Amino acid sequence: MIKGLRCRECGREFPAKALFVCEYCFGSLEVDYDYSSIGRQMTRQSIESRPRNIWRYRELLPIDGEPTVGFNTGMTPFFRADRLAKELGLKELYIKDDSVCHPTLSFKDRVVCVALSRARELGFDTVACASTGNLANAVSALSAQAGFKRFIFIPADLEMGKVVGSLIFHPRLIAVEGNYDEVNRLCAEIAARHRWAFVNINIRPYYAEGSKTYGFEVAEQMGWKAPRHIVVPAASGSLLVKIWKGFKEFHKLGLIEKPHTRLYAAQAEGCAPIVTAIVENSDIIKPVRPKTIAKSLAIGNPADGYYAADAIRETQGWGAAVSDSEIVEAIKLLGETEGVFTETAGGVTLAAARKLIEQKRIPRDESIVICITGHGLKTQEAVVDHIGKPIKIKPTLSSFEEAVGDK
Repeated sequence: MIKGLRCRECGREFPAKALFVCEYCFGSLEVDYDYSSIGRQMTRQSIESRPRNIWRYRELLPIDGEPTVGFNTGMTPFFRADRLAKELGLKELYIKDDSVCHPTLSFKDRVVCVALSRARELGFDTVACASTGNLANAVSALSAQAGFKRFIFIPADLEMGKVVGSLIFHPRLIAVEGNYDEVNRLCAEIAARHRWAFVNINIRPYYAEGSKTYGFEVAEQMGWKAPRHIVVPAASGSLLVKIWKGFKEFHKLGLIEKPHTRLYAAQAEGCAPIVTAIVENSDIIKPVRPKTIAKSLAIGNPADGYYAADAIRETQGWGAAVSDSEIVEAIKLLGETEGVFTETAGGVTLAAARKLIEQKRIPRDESIVICITGHGLKTQEAVVDHIGKPIKIKPTLSSFEEAVGDK
């Protein structure tokens, strides 16, 4: 139930069109809702009676009519991670696992379903994106399913798993010789010339709202309450901002008690502008040139960096940056303890959580949620040289016992 768009800086209101920047102060725009009407329709019981996909939260998502994409997306596993908790010395640890989100194994499926449903309402027939990989996969797959023409722009050095994960859906895949920030600048120029729906540029206000469903599901799956602590991987910063917005919206509608959640940003040391701003207590997000194996988080000039830092301060949270070696070890630890194979962004999140716990930023005796946002099959290069090799034997019992012993 959209009222329109509102500038996040000056508060001016705009119609719900393909707009993303305030023409008065150049602030970014976000969707504004008619919460009084939503409150009369949305209850715990009504939500629980609906299909288990992102559209169970339909009234809090930015479309006017019925959704057209995403009927199998969302409601991913949320579980208590007791073996990992024991390893980290924690009392209550949960994993929200979007590494199995349908159809492309990352949380980006959520935002793209919302973006494409809105793009169709706005009359677009061609969609596009600038991506570090996961968004490219999601736009390629879901726009194929929805019948859109599509153009996908990626850095030329992207992991092969993510390149294949886009090409299989036969988009126009454009590999740009530059980092994500350079790809994004090019896409902004193209968006100004062609009437295409760039999901993370000219229809970004609608696209970004899809991330709220991650937070909605965490609250619902925890028994209609928000966690005390949540560690979120930060690229543009939008996921962290929208999880917090989702918790606050649920409280506004009386679905959960007032959230006392603390938010924590997880970034790689080779690309940590948001964490740097938090640690330095600065309002300025200083752009950096990324250098990390966590390419899905390699956004040196994050669009929502300021708002992410603001949400972290509002909740009295913090941030941590981790090395490439710590990322690899965390990926292995999650696999060994909980049977979850995460991509490098998940390794960043777990490694950052571990660091924050060791720093006593996060207490060991309160509920903690770790956000896993993509599958490890997408970034196998990061771990292939760190996981050992198979034991080769002949097809005989003696060969087996000689190789591994008879114990």
